[in-house]
Amino acid sequence: MNAILVRLWNLLKIGTLQWYLLWFMHHKYIVGTSAVIFNEQGEILLLRHRFWREGSWGLPGGYAEHGESLEETVCREVREETGYEVEIERALRLVSGYKLRLEVSFVGRLVGGERRLDAREIIEARFFA
Repeated sequence: MNAILVRLWNLLKIGTLQWYLLWFMHHKYIVGTSAVIFNEQGEILLLRHRFWREGSWGLPGGYAEHGESLEETVCREVREETGYEVEIERALRLVSGYKLRLEVSFVGRLVGGERRLDAREIIEARFFA
């Protein structure tokens, strides 16, 4: 049976049909990103978000869009939410198991921009020692 499946797979050739078959047969995941962002003083950027539990602070981030690298996702989300430009230096961790959701965290640094909060989402953004 396995030989038949291998032969069928190889008949499909590498390409579009194989990718559609893989896509159809597997779970679809939402990919969330976050980042530990440091400024020149070594302080960490934390946000108070309107959609989070009241009074809580957390890391900036958001969900990946189609065709976007995970590093691009973090940079876009930080820029949209705070006005800051950041550079991603390395991956920190990957966590799965949240009902078809993956969370990828990065480490990065502030490289520019001006603080300009998106009032629809962000209540406050500050750097902490």
